[in-house]
Amino acid sequence: MSPILLKFIKFCAVGGSGVVVDFGITYLCKEKAKLNKYLANSIGFMLAASSNYVLNRIWTFGSENQNISSEYFHFILVSIIGLLINNSVIWLVHGKLKYNFYLSKIGAIAIATLWNFVANCIFTFGTNLHI
Repeated sequence: MSPILLKFIKFCAVGGSGVVVDFGITYLCKEKAKLNKYLANSIGFMLAASSNYVLNRIWTFGSENQNISSEYFHFILVSIIGLLINNSVIWLVHGKLKYNFYLSKIGAIAIATLWNFVANCIFTFGTNLHI
């Protein structure tokens, strides 16, 4: 198996744990705290991104970068762009096309995952994308 494919599989596994955090926090914020659905989505997404950073740094990319604050900043910057992609997909699919919010969120996560993997490989962790 190619190293980049293995990293993508690990990245997706970490992302799976992030989905649990994301959906759980989004649900609590939207349904229980009655926050705006986009705010709830943003809170869930950012908490998941932070837990994903730690797991990806250690397990997926094995980063030894001593400047953790800079690396975390890059990861969060990529995640914020991913959040904009995520919310845009939800706005389009749920807001305009009237699909279920949570089904729309699944599609948004899939699209944002592709962005996050490629951008983090290059920008955050300096990983070679060659297959």
